[in-house]
Amino acid sequence: MRAAVQHETGRDKLEVLDDVEAVGFGPGRVRVRIRATGLCHSDLSAMSGVLPQPAPFVPGHEGAGEILDVGDGVSGLKAGDRVLMCWLPACGSCPSCKRGQTHLCLAGFMNAGTPNFKRPGASPSEVFGFAGTGTFAEEVVVAANCAVPIPDDVPYEIAALIGCGVTTGLGAAFNTAKVEAGSSVAVIGCGGVGISVVQGARACGAAQITAVDPVAARREAALRFGATEAVAPEELADAKARITGGEGFDYVFEVVGRSATARTAYETTRRGGTLCVVGAGALDDTFQVNMFELFFDEKRILPSLYGGGDVLRSYERAIALWRAGRIDLEGLITHRVRLDGINDALDQMRSGTALRTCIEI
Repeated sequence: MRAAVQHETGRDKLEVLDDVEAVGFGPGRVRVRIRATGLCHSDLSAMSGVLPQPAPFVPGHEGAGEILDVGDGVSGLKAGDRVLMCWLPACGSCPSCKRGQTHLCLAGFMNAGTPNFKRPGASPSEVFGFAGTGTFAEEVVVAANCAVPIPDDVPYEIAALIGCGVTTGLGAAFNTAKVEAGSSVAVIGCGGVGISVVQGARACGAAQITAVDPVAARREAALRFGATEAVAPEELADAKARITGGEGFDYVFEVVGRSATARTAYETTRRGGTLCVVGAGALDDTFQVNMFELFFDEKRILPSLYGGGDVLRSYERAIALWRAGRIDLEGLITHRVRLDGINDALDQMRSGTALRTCIEI
C-alpha cells in the first residue's frame, strides 16, 4: 500500500512510498482502511523533533475510515464499521482511568514504541506510526480501543478532525478552563486547535473572544468561527487595555506550545483569572514564573491534554454540537495552510484513491 513517510527527524518533506505494509494484526487488534486524515500541528512538531518520535515514521494521528478486519477477542466492532482513530485510548483499569481521568491513561503511549509498518527489503525495514497510529497511510493496524465507532451521518472528514484537534480545543474550554458565560477570553494561536478553542468559548457563552495570531488569514478565519475581535501579537497589549481596562482577560488560552507565548498569555490573564496551556511544547523549553507573582496574582495555570476529559464523551459532545449547528466543523476542513512538501505528499496520497485530507494546522 501507499504511505507518506518521514525518513529522518528534521526534514520538512514526506516521501510517498508504495511498498509499505501495515503490521501487527492479531488478537485484540483491528485493520482500518483510512478514508480521511487531518494534519495537526503535533504532526509537524514530531517531524521537526519538538515532540519525541522515532524515525522513520508515518505521520498522522487524526484519521477516520472503515474496519476491514477484526482480530480474535475483539467485541463491539466488525468489518464495515465506520470509525475514527483515538490516538490516546483508555485502558479502563489503571489508576488514572479509575479516578475518571481517562485522558491521562498511559496505555496508549505504550503502543507508540512498537512499529506499525514495515518495508520489506528496505533498511531499516521497520516504520513507526506517529502516536501509535500513522494515518498518512491507506491502511493501519491499531488496538481495538483506538477505533471508535461513529454515526452514519458523520462524514469521514468531520470524524477525522474530531479525533484530535476539535476534541482538544473544545475540551480546553469546556473541561479544563470551564469558561463561564459572559466572560472575556483571549486565544493565542489560531490554527485548527485554536479555532476549536474559539468555538468552545463561544458555545460556553463567552462575551468577548479575542483571537491572536500573526497570520492575517488565520485572524480572518477566527472571526468567521466566532471571535469578536482578532489581532496580531503586537496588538494584544492594546486589546487588553481596550477590552478589559488593562486588568487582563478572564481566560487566556496558549495554543502555540512555546514558553514565550505562555509567558505573554500569563501576563495577559487578569489576577485570579485562568491561563490554559493547550499547545504541545518541547522538553527543553521552560516556562517560568517567580514565586511572588505566583502567590500574589493567584492566577490559575491549567495544562490541558487532549481536551482534559473523557475523550469518548468529548467525541459525543462534539457531534451533538455539530448536529445542532452550535459549532462549524465543515469550515475547519477548508481552514488550510499551504505546506510545500507535506501538502504535496498528501495530494499524491489522495490522487486516485478514496483518501481525503483535511489540513487544519
